[in-house]
Amino acid sequence: MSRIALVDDDRNILTSVSMTLEAEGFEVETYNDGQQAFDAFSKKLPDMAVLDIKMPRMDGMDLLQRLRQKSQMPVIFLTSKDDEIDEVLGLRMGADDYVKKPFSQRLLVERIRALLRRRDAAVGGIVPEGDEHKVIERGELRMDPLRHSVTWKGQDVSLTVTEFLLLQALAQRPGFVKSRDQLMDVAYDDQVYVDDRTIDSHIKRLRKKLRMVDPEFSAIETLYGIGYRYNEE
Repeated sequence: MSRIALVDDDRNILTSVSMTLEAEGFEVETYNDGQQAFDAFSKKLPDMAVLDIKMPRMDGMDLLQRLRQKSQMPVIFLTSKDDEIDEVLGLRMGADDYVKKPFSQRLLVERIRALLRRRDAAVGGIVPEGDEHKVIERGELRMDPLRHSVTWKGQDVSLTVTEFLLLQALAQRPGFVKSRDQLMDVAYDDQVYVDDRTIDSHIKRLRKKLRMVDPEFSAIETLYGIGYRYNEE
């Protein structure tokens, strides 16, 4: 049974969403603000978190920033209807996905299930045999999908589930272009709609992490209007 943390200062959302998730078989923990959640997470992390952005004491952005210092736990942001800046910033800070308010609870459940499936595959649960689960070595890059581990020039790079899947998709076939639509299919289930900006934000975050261990990293190339490709160095 997966443990889901809901963090929102709207008690109506906490109540209704937790009831829905519990009916779907999840164990749910609810928190009214980011500080309360962070204190609890410091003792024991849930399997994933759903965070509102605007909250008292500690908002969702601050909570995510602190979480990413020690964990790549899957995170979904709840954003206001017209708050596009928050969506992009949240993805660049390391969120895996976002859902706009007001939202369909069924959509949120599907997003949660999709992220948990991707996490389970990435950390080596019961997985089918296939090329997508083999160790990838491309120049200075080494990826082990079953251990969810990435190194560049021998240095560990900590990636979220979404970032790992995108890098894996690009590195599997160096030199071949992957369109944004193809990368969406890799990172998200068919029933989950995301736009181009979401993929672009994940790629920017991915590049930033790799450049933290190697400022000269340039293996992920942007082909404007087309997509991305991995160039083996």
